[in-house]
Amino acid sequence: MNPDILKERASATFDVDKLTYILDGGQEKTERRREIESMVFSNPDFDEVDPNFLSSSERYDQAVRKSALMIQKMREYGIADPDDIMYYKRCVQRDKPVPLDLHLGMFLPTLLNQATPEQMDRYFMPAWNFEIIGTYAQTEMGHGTHLRGLETTATYDPDTQEFVMNSPTVSSIKWWPGGLGKTSNHAIVLAQLHTLGTCHGLHAFIVPLRDMDTHQPLPGVVVGDIGPKFGFQEVDNGFLKLEHVRIPRENMLMKYSKVEPDGTYVKPPSAKLTYGTMVFIRAYIVADSGRSLSKAATIAVRYSVVRHQSEIRPGQPEPQILEYQTQQYKLFPILATAYAYTFVGQYMTKTYQRISGDISEGNFSELPELHALTAGLKAFTTWGASAAIEVCRMSCGGHGFSRCSALPDIYVNFTPSCTYEGENTVMMLQTARYLVKSYQQAKAGQRLSGTVAYLNDTGARRVQPQPVSARPVVADVNDLSGLVEIYKLRASILVELAAKSIQQELQRRKRQEEAWNNSAIDLVRASDAHCHYVVVKLFSDKLGEVGDAAIHSVLSTLALLYALHGITNNSGDFLQAGLLSVPQMRQISTSVKELLSGLRPNAVALVDAFDFNDKTLNSVLGRYDGNVYENMFEWARSSPLNATEVHESFHKYLKPLRSKL
Repeated sequence: MNPDILKERASATFDVDKLTYILDGGQEKTERRREIESMVFSNPDFDEVDPNFLSSSERYDQAVRKSALMIQKMREYGIADPDDIMYYKRCVQRDKPVPLDLHLGMFLPTLLNQATPEQMDRYFMPAWNFEIIGTYAQTEMGHGTHLRGLETTATYDPDTQEFVMNSPTVSSIKWWPGGLGKTSNHAIVLAQLHTLGTCHGLHAFIVPLRDMDTHQPLPGVVVGDIGPKFGFQEVDNGFLKLEHVRIPRENMLMKYSKVEPDGTYVKPPSAKLTYGTMVFIRAYIVADSGRSLSKAATIAVRYSVVRHQSEIRPGQPEPQILEYQTQQYKLFPILATAYAYTFVGQYMTKTYQRISGDISEGNFSELPELHALTAGLKAFTTWGASAAIEVCRMSCGGHGFSRCSALPDIYVNFTPSCTYEGENTVMMLQTARYLVKSYQQAKAGQRLSGTVAYLNDTGARRVQPQPVSARPVVADVNDLSGLVEIYKLRASILVELAAKSIQQELQRRKRQEEAWNNSAIDLVRASDAHCHYVVVKLFSDKLGEVGDAAIHSVLSTLALLYALHGITNNSGDFLQAGLLSVPQMRQISTSVKELLSGLRPNAVALVDAFDFNDKTLNSVLGRYDGNVYENMFEWARSSPLNATEVHESFHKYLKPLRSKL
């Protein structure tokens, strides 16, 4: 063990394992996760060649090999619990995206949520047993987030009781689905349903892509890999062009909507049910924001106590870079954000499961809020995490640029979440649509519940921006409950301002669409404020569940830092609304510095509580033992370029230059 990191762990004021139990959702889950980690990491069959030294084709091959072995081992051990499957997969794939992700994460869940019992009998078990390997083909070359603009068609032919699947334009070619290029033999394809001369919008269809024995593309199916990307090097993101491919009527997923044999269309109870898989994935992405940011924070904090540089006092030994206040200011708010997003992820998972249960029983009342909340929080957390991961990389100096740090891979594999499953600005506008509608309902006297309950005040009490000279809302800026209140008021004010902006545009005789576009900046700000309030409130609420005094203390410090740092970054909103005064903003600056100092002794313990195994973290800089430099040297020596002392290019190109002088 590196002595610096040993010293850091000795300074912790709380039991790390107990905090890990909270992050995992209970001691039993932690113990089961560790048991599975031990099972996987002790099996040499799962060892891999460092992907950084492989070509894209070799990385894909290695990922498929490990995925197939993983499935065999889970069958052998009888692992079927969803949490256990998730733990096992994370250990095997080490949190990297892999070709089977969409089969497990979208194809199977879509069948569960949208297939009839007959379709489940026909497709689910073959898919569960990997006879059918599926993907989820939604995004097209010309359209992604704007789902209504998708061009792929499914035209019903009542004479044969078949759907004719077609890609009518170049821009309608399906583009980006993971596992589509080379892995999958089926796809759930989202297409515009046409029957009896009428278009009924997007619906999901099961489309066979490849021969089940030879894996060759079927007639009319043009499919392949889209080529190298910014990240996701193991994944065969693909394209799909359908040339009048016929599928049976029964291949339309018909749990909620269906087409009768004669072509009659039966509409679903809610149009949003078609997008159920996306809602599920967005909820998952919120949780993944916390996990990815936690990994980056772990690496940066551990490295910052091992790395010594420069001088604080002349003539004294070089201090750990985490002793510098600027480094603490970079990393500790990120650490607080990682905890905040982790707790929000827990909440979203539970909320999705609860509302999904209601939906399965025919209760769709909370579906609009679930749709709005997952859209907004997906955007809010991915924007925040993506930016923070990059700060973690830069905080590690030059070594953060090396792939041995794992930070470049964490960034390039996480940042696409800002655009997939809904581009973030559009997601914020979707949330804004729900907020404005809720505001109008509250203004009309309707009682709201859930995360928008704070808008009830707009019906009885007008929430107006106050003059700067007005008395601030909170007396103590270090009172977390008071900060939750001003975050709530900020959200309420910005929602009302956005709604008023639309109204003013309409009064200028603008069309509804123009009024919306001309107010879009205000609408995104309102959604951002709403999501920020939800995150602060959920972090505060989580503290009420923590009984251990030492853990409650350190989590309270993190929650307060998260809230105050958020105010610092959005000071204009709070000052303009009169929610805080200028002297209070100065006090917040002082409080943030005090919180940084207070968190310093627990920094390593707080990242240790995330409990990332070294093989999962896969970072030389973030090693648990802190032995960075020795292992960085060994990693570099393993580069294929070092396989020979003299590279063949010297003899082929460089040496001949001498004879031509």
